[in-house]
Amino acid sequence: MNEFLKQWGEAAYTTIGFFWMALWAFILGYIISSMIQIFVTEKRMQKTMGENEGKSVLLGTFFGFISSSCSFSALAGTKSIFKKGASFVSSIAFLLASTNLVIELGIIISIFLGWQFVVGEYVGGILLIGISWILIRLINPKKLIEKARKNLENEDDDEMDGSKDWKKQIKNEDSWARVAKKYKMEWQMVWKDVTVGFTVAGITAAFVPDSFFQTLFINSGQGNTDFTFLEILEHIVVGPVAAFLTFIGSMGNIPLAALLFGKGVSFAGVMAFIFSDLVVFPVLRINAKYYGWKMSLFITFLLFTALIGTALALHYGFDLLNMLPDSSQVKIQDSEFFKIDYTFFLNVAFLIISAYLVYLGFFKKKDVEHSMSEMAPKSPLLEKILKYAAFICYIWLAGGLIVKFLVN
Repeated sequence: MNEFLKQWGEAAYTTIGFFWMALWAFILGYIISSMIQIFVTEKRMQKTMGENEGKSVLLGTFFGFISSSCSFSALAGTKSIFKKGASFVSSIAFLLASTNLVIELGIIISIFLGWQFVVGEYVGGILLIGISWILIRLINPKKLIEKARKNLENEDDDEMDGSKDWKKQIKNEDSWARVAKKYKMEWQMVWKDVTVGFTVAGITAAFVPDSFFQTLFINSGQGNTDFTFLEILEHIVVGPVAAFLTFIGSMGNIPLAALLFGKGVSFAGVMAFIFSDLVVFPVLRINAKYYGWKMSLFITFLLFTALIGTALALHYGFDLLNMLPDSSQVKIQDSEFFKIDYTFFLNVAFLIISAYLVYLGFFKKKDVEHSMSEMAPKSPLLEKILKYAAFICYIWLAGGLIVKFLVN
């Protein structure tokens, strides 16, 4: 019993420590994302993308890069630009970029996993888009694309005003109130995923033995980088399965990805785990609602195939350049989370900025809601499950901290 209580306290402390490490990065990332989404509207994106396929893919990638990292927001944005004339391949480029190339994700990865994974994330995001483009050109699913557009024809448009000059908007206090509202919405989109994801990471760090990971991921073990091709392929396939079982978005999955790497899972397997936020069931279901089940299954096949190719290319490319990271460099469980260092001062500074945005959003409500971008329709059941799971996590964390500091 004493051993369980000790592990419970460590699990809760590790979860809070993980979140403290990442807090300033979350705030910075969502502030940047909120600003871009207010000052660079969807209407501007659609006007700029044009008809040329190469140009539209590049612009789709760029607009995805500067958009929100939330999968549900990315799905809605992708549907919107596809419906209004963007090519299928440029819409997929936007989808992949907005979930894999965004600024805030790179910052979180750098904190938990190091620079090699940041490079892997951004290079991999580009590879995902490139491989998907090639596969679409080879398969050429014209009938599926036409049918998907027809499925969207009966939907009402929700146009945003893209006529105002962003230079004038940036000087307007009402525009910053919109940024504050968007910032609030970003947190509303991810708080459940982040809570559950960080709690699962803490529990995994404290309770799950290394032998479990060595069974799930063949030949894994700290310090081991000598994997056969089939072992790497197995890690790449199991990574998305693990992500599917967690049902957590990419931002919440990063500390768990760091734990997987620390337990000796291959670089390719961890990258596949991070990339797999678009091949889970909630995304499959939303795409089916937008475009029909055939197109949804095709998109899942497309992204999963691209994911395998990308993870393999990254692993062997990094190996060739002698850049493969060592799993022993990830020791987040042993970190002194709350010492007075740059993280402490950054957290304090960004908490003050966050408080100001909350104040601005609360007192400047006029005409703000109209400017908000669309969100994909989430499953009410899944949202309710995640909500209750998050509340259970808070009770677990409170109990664990009490045990750690007051009982033991």
